[in-house]
Amino acid sequence: MNKPQKENINNKILLEFTKTIEMFGLTPLESRLFTYLYLADKPMTLDDMAEALGKSKTAMSTSIRTLADQNLVTRVWKKGVRKSLYKAHTQLFKAFMISYLNKWVEAVNQQKSAFIELEQMMKEIKRNHTNLKLKATEERLQEIIQFHQEMEDVFREVKKD
Repeated sequence: MNKPQKENINNKILLEFTKTIEMFGLTPLESRLFTYLYLADKPMTLDDMAEALGKSKTAMSTSIRTLADQNLVTRVWKKGVRKSLYKAHTQLFKAFMISYLNKWVEAVNQQKSAFIELEQMMKEIKRNHTNLKLKATEERLQEIIQFHQEMEDVFREVKKD
């Protein structure tokens, strides 16, 4: 296989795998950066990434920070290299599932908190307006809160495995 053919295949892999990574809620640039680092055979500096992807060093810094916050990339040290180097985690399934589940747990928690707040508001309204009939709404709200609690429980249980 000659160099242009190899480059063409690598570009297609980069393009297609980036689409998969985007499904986990990363931006197109974050997805492309992760994929590029994953396919790279060595850790890279922000300058290397910016040049390879045709983006600014600032954009790379922002994206790498997001990927690091989600534990998808790691900063590495190499003797004699003064700039920060980064590499992608290679245990794809575990890294992405933990990241994805963390997002879901956080989102479910936020929603559940909002519904609990609404429940408190409803109780206050009922106290002030004793003739107001809210039984059906209260029951549905309880079901919604329970639904969120069950989702949270499932995501936390899956995360343990």
